[in-house]
Amino acid sequence: MKIIVLMKPTPNIEKVKFDVKRGVVDRSSVELEINPFDLHAIEAAVRIKEQLGGTVTVISMAPPHAEPALRDAIARGVDRAILLSDKRFAGADTLATSYTLASAIKKIREFDLIICGEKSVDGDTGQVGPEVAEFLGIPHASYVVEIRNVSKENITVVSDFGNAYYLLKLKLPALISVTKEVNTPRKPKLRDLLKARRAKIEIWNAEYLRDVLDIDKIGLRGSATRVVKAFYAFERGRKGVIVKGDEGVRKLIELLKTEGVI
Repeated sequence: MKIIVLMKPTPNIEKVKFDVKRGVVDRSSVELEINPFDLHAIEAAVRIKEQLGGTVTVISMAPPHAEPALRDAIARGVDRAILLSDKRFAGADTLATSYTLASAIKKIREFDLIICGEKSVDGDTGQVGPEVAEFLGIPHASYVVEIRNVSKENITVVSDFGNAYYLLKLKLPALISVTKEVNTPRKPKLRDLLKARRAKIEIWNAEYLRDVLDIDKIGLRGSATRVVKAFYAFERGRKGVIVKGDEGVRKLIELLKTEGVI
């Protein structure tokens, strides 16, 4: 099996700085780490490799300082790591990001299965996986909570669509996006961490992808959407209200109506 994992290096949301004027996350303000949902995608890929044999390749589109996150992926069982890094990739929305990732997969050419996390903690759209599949023209399944069976020809999964669970059988090559319920990621051992430190991280820029990619469809230029306003959303703390006397019940009812409870 030739398996590809789409992994997004993401900042620690609690520590990262946010550029309100530009409406973007300042990814250079903190070290990037593997998106938590993608940890489950890596684990799923490694388990399939252990079952059927083959290789796992991780692809990320991120700035150069995301390299430690790719080494972490290697320590977790990935065989090959590719970092798509170019200033021309910057500012990409989900459409341009998906197009760039799909172009890199076309450059690789041969693959049986693509796995990604259901969403990223910094974007939370859940769109990139399905969009990559559409660019490649392959079947896909989202919100996969269980992988029932995998063969060289097909993969059978259970997807959680909110109102019901669906048993889906996809013909390979295909793409699936997995939830945190699909497995429990393993922790890398010391020998794996040491091996990852010596591993080669391939850096692919826009010029390297020229034969499979249209420069006008990447980065900010290729993005169909723009962030026009951004702001911090702070949670409101609890507020206590004391009501006394005979008017207490009436005042309580008025407060509940004001808050939209009743």
